[in-house]
Amino acid sequence: MKVLLLGTSSGAGKTTVSAMLCRYFCRNGVKTVPFKGSNLSLNSYATADGGEIGMGQAFQSWACGVEPCTDMNPLLLKPCGDGVIQVVVDGQPYMDMSKNVPMNREYALPRVGAAFHRLEDGNDLIVCEGSGSPVEINIMHRDVANIWVMRELQIPSIIIGDIERGGVFAAIYGTWRLIPDDLKHLMKGFVINRFRGDGSILGPGIKRIEELTGMKCLGVLPYEDLRFPEEDSLSSSSGSLEGDDIHAAFISNLDKMVDDAVDSGFDFDGVLEIARG
Repeated sequence: MKVLLLGTSSGAGKTTVSAMLCRYFCRNGVKTVPFKGSNLSLNSYATADGGEIGMGQAFQSWACGVEPCTDMNPLLLKPCGDGVIQVVVDGQPYMDMSKNVPMNREYALPRVGAAFHRLEDGNDLIVCEGSGSPVEINIMHRDVANIWVMRELQIPSIIIGDIERGGVFAAIYGTWRLIPDDLKHLMKGFVINRFRGDGSILGPGIKRIEELTGMKCLGVLPYEDLRFPEEDSLSSSSGSLEGDDIHAAFISNLDKMVDDAVDSGFDFDGVLEIARG
């Protein structure tokens, strides 16, 4: 089983919602692992075998109760300043790319696919996270974490929309509308994230988006004042984090998020149904 979480924008909550799904399914006996085909982040984590992956995938791995490994983030892009980005493939530095020196996709992309297929062996569910927005029309042709992963691996997908930013229904519909036509059959559901108040007022908008797109609303997640590992400049460094063991404190916060999602009626079974394809 496999599912890909896409965002209406950077900072929509993909990393945290992916971790929430990892934690929920792990707690319910589903052998789950995270995956992000390509991650643009300075905050990285050193794996036990000396590799390097994005902090978000390490966090999601802890949520699954497993040791982080390089297959969970086979392509890591680390900005170095002056327009230069270090390309890390399979946990090891590979090249520096810039405006005039593009990434060697012929080398990197097969390794992204191979890492995903290795994770399939011995696991029940792969929770995949996209990057930024999947429909940045100026760079969609070279996108890896969203469009390439969807097309190459045929992963059913869910859109995460951040209502804190405003215009969440337009953002969800616009994302679906701009997804290439050959991939629209993979767009199966959407989630409204960070809502404050009575979710019933969203009913008419949710119904209309379902009618327009054929996607199912899997839930409205409440705003959570909880702190999680910081992956990039859009991560929040505020929020509650209690205890002397920071690793345990992150997981405790994630457990609270899972419990609150269950209380809100989030459709975890619906996510699993989508993941089955």
